[in-house]
Formats: sequence, structure tokens, C-alpha cells
Amino acid sequence: MSSARDPLHVTGEVLVVKKIGAYRHLTIAASGIAERYRPGTFVAVSIGDLTPRAHLARRSFWITGVRPTGSHGPTIELVVEPRGVGSTWLADRRQGDHLELTGPLGRPFALPKEPVSCLLVGEGYAAGALFPLAERLRARSCTVTMLLGAPDEVHLLGALDARRAARAVSVVTGDGSVGRRGDIAGALPEVMDGIEVVYATGSHRALHAVAAAAEQHGAWSQVAVETPQTCGTGLCQGCPLPVVGEDGVARVVRACAEGPVIRGDRVRWADLGVS
Repeated sequence: MSSARDPLHVTGEVLVVKKIGAYRHLTIAASGIAERYRPGTFVAVSIGDLTPRAHLARRSFWITGVRPTGSHGPTIELVVEPRGVGSTWLADRRQGDHLELTGPLGRPFALPKEPVSCLLVGEGYAAGALFPLAERLRARSCTVTMLLGAPDEVHLLGALDARRAARAVSVVTGDGSVGRRGDIAGALPEVMDGIEVVYATGSHRALHAVAAAAEQHGAWSQVAVETPQTCGTGLCQGCPLPVVGEDGVARVVRACAEGPVIRGDRVRWADLGVS
């Protein structure tokens, strides 16, 4: 018997597709997944035609929100950057198309039990996973500040949404087209004062910078580590994430199951190629 936290495999229907800068924003009716969603979880989408002979590879995408949508009930939202074959295929879907999805998957962000001062750091399309988290934190009377970064304006996601979700918002872009010129690492020292908990999504380099800044300021960090995933469910063991356990022993866990959200001070960043 499945519980309300178990992932589901469903056939979803694409209801809306919008272009947002370099990204595609998809609203999908996926019965049961929205009801089980918690911030930081994701879905695995089968890529390819829904025919018996099709070879359906999977790609993982952050759930960036859940919304009620009329007769379809709660829907999930995904933000897709068309880069490789799988993400381009998904970005090309149209209203009425059907998708095979499994989710929600992964370990979500842990929410504080008491009101605390929180910093949410998002880079590129991954920032989308932080907006529903901001809603949950505000509902717990937490103070929310956001820092968003991207290489340029078309890759910056949710700057206007952030101003509605957070008490204060800082924006940095590599070319200076929006906000200040710079990157996440360079902007962190100016926004860390008084912060007790940091949540972050983005590149490994940005997440490493967040973890280091949090440790330096005595804050607790949670980072959503994105790695290539074959199945998304933990069965294939194909998404190794090097960490240090609570016992201080180095080990490798599955990013899709024991992650993607993990304490920043537990990740062995050097073994991920980040120095």
C-alpha cells in the first residue's frame, strides 16, 4: 500500500507552454504528483513518443510550483532550458501533448520549526525551485531574502516573482544587464549578515560558494545538488554524490534519493571538481 509521500507514475497532459527568456515554462496536469509535492523535489520525465516500441529515456526536472487549474485540479510547473536532446524535446511540447512522469522524487528542503532569517540563493533556471519554498517559509513566519544570479538577462529567472516572495532581493548577472555585474560567489558577503539558514539551487560552483559562506557566518546551509540522472528513482545507482556522513566517514550516496537536497557542509566539493 502506497503512502501520501510515495512517488507516482502518471500520464500527464501539457496545459500551457510559455516562453520566458531562454526557458520554457510548462504547466502540466499530473494527478497525484502535485498533492505529494514538497519544495526541492523533482519529476523524472520519459523522453520520446508514447508508443509501445519507443525507447523512453528519462530526464529530471525541478518542480517549480503547484497550482489549482480549474477542472484539471492541482497542476505542476516545470522550467526547462533547451540544451540537450531530452530538454529540447520537452521544451518543444505543445498544449494537449501527453507525458509520462514519475514523481515527486528526491529529498526535499527541510523547513525550520521556528521562525528564522532565511536566504534563498538561485542561479539560472534552478532558481524556480525556490519560489514555492519561499511561500512555505513565509507561512512559518520566517524572514525571506533572495539572491538571484545568471550570466545574462535571458537566463535570469523570476526577478519579479522574487520581489513578491521576499523581503529583499539582490540580483547579479555576469554581463551586468540586470542588477549588479558579478556572480553568486561575489555577492554573498553582502547578504549574509543576520542569516541563520541558507537554501540554494544552481551550479556546483555556486552551491560550493553558498556552503562556504554559510559556514563562515555560522549559518546552516541546504543545497540542491543537480547531477546527471539515469532513472531518477535510485534504482540504477547512476548519480553518485560524494559526501561526508554524520559519523565523519566519506561515502557516496545517490543524488536522486539521498539528495538532491543535502547539507552544504556534508558535500565533498573537491570530488565534484569544485575547488
